[in-house]
Amino acid sequence: MLLSVLKKIFFRQVDEREQIMYLMIGLGNPGSRYARTRHNIGFMVLEKIAAQWKISLTQKSFDALWNRGKINNVSVLLAMPQTYMNLSGKSVGRLMAYYKVDIDHVIVIHDDLDLPFGTIRLKKGGGDAGHKGLKSVITALGSADFLRIRMGIGKPADKAGVENYVLQKFNQEEQGVLPESIQLAAEAAADIVISGMQQAMAKYHTKNN
Repeated sequence: MLLSVLKKIFFRQVDEREQIMYLMIGLGNPGSRYARTRHNIGFMVLEKIAAQWKISLTQKSFDALWNRGKINNVSVLLAMPQTYMNLSGKSVGRLMAYYKVDIDHVIVIHDDLDLPFGTIRLKKGGGDAGHKGLKSVITALGSADFLRIRMGIGKPADKAGVENYVLQKFNQEEQGVLPESIQLAAEAAADIVISGMQQAMAKYHTKNN
């Protein structure tokens, strides 16, 4: 009897791991102090995706808020690491290993100083460009070959003020454009899952020039 129960638990866990086709990560810092700041736009996009596809981020483990669900019948796992930005890789690495997700199916959504505000770019691989969250993910995964949704936040005129800039909330003008950018990024993420990276890049790089 006990052996039968243990077998059911084991095989259910294996099935759960095999079902995850895409691991989608929004980068940001936890806590109300950082909510809706430029550095947290990855969280904002992930929350939009979760709301649109009715995935409640209620699970609290793997150093993240997360849950599994489906995007157009494709099994996905959405997660927001709760380790602070520079340790994000710890959470991503654990989720990827546990659910055995291929690195080609890991999507990281993050802010990007090198893109004008409101610009969205899709990319596979590359360096961290000084982004501590990306650096942590690359280190934890041992590879940079994951997929990325880069959310342009612009940059301050004074390069010395970058740290303060990314931790500030969006200004009034930016807030007027922000919902459209977040919606577009959420649609791009879904298209990556449904149609693949190449088709999504062709579609959104044309739309978002």
